[in-house]
Amino acid sequence: MKLGMIDYGRGNLRSVINACRSLGHDPVLITKPEELADYTHLIFPGQGAFGDCMESLERLGLVEPLREWIDSGKPYFGICVGYQLLFESSEESPGTKGLGVVKGHVKRFTSTGVKVPHMGWNSVDLKMPDSPHWAGFDNEPYFYFVHSFYPEGVEAELVTATCEYGQENFCAAIERGALLATQFHPEKSQHAGLALLKNFLERQD
Repeated sequence: MKLGMIDYGRGNLRSVINACRSLGHDPVLITKPEELADYTHLIFPGQGAFGDCMESLERLGLVEPLREWIDSGKPYFGICVGYQLLFESSEESPGTKGLGVVKGHVKRFTSTGVKVPHMGWNSVDLKMPDSPHWAGFDNEPYFYFVHSFYPEGVEAELVTATCEYGQENFCAAIERGALLATQFHPEKSQHAGLALLKNFLERQD
């Protein structure tokens, strides 16, 4: 197993790198399309605005190679903005197209009486508890969130976890084969986050 991590120049990767190292894996940063060929597993930790991140991927020539990686069924873990970029578009950056590998549009929280961004620990409701990604988990594990946006219009068969915040019940994670992506931050979620990363990294398909 060889682990690569997308470095688009805008995210703080250190906590994700440290989490992977604690599990015995030392990820190598990827900034060029040709580097993808050397790896079996890929993590995309996102931080920053939707439009800025897509602009960086375009500049690095990584947009189409990322689509090809995901469409080929290779293990991919998208985190936070690395999750949101999988969808078609976002209210955060009108006119900017996402990777579009799954259907859906990213919208801002509209609930009243709650703080935005949604920041802190929340339980999630697992929709695919028998998935190998969730091996060893209870049905409502807790993870750490920091976000103001979430995807809507997600195809039901892709939703692997949901979360309630205010009046909104949103899709907190998706999966499709070896594709896993989460709105929460596993690298900041202590034992549960490390367990999820471990399950992903141990996939052999």
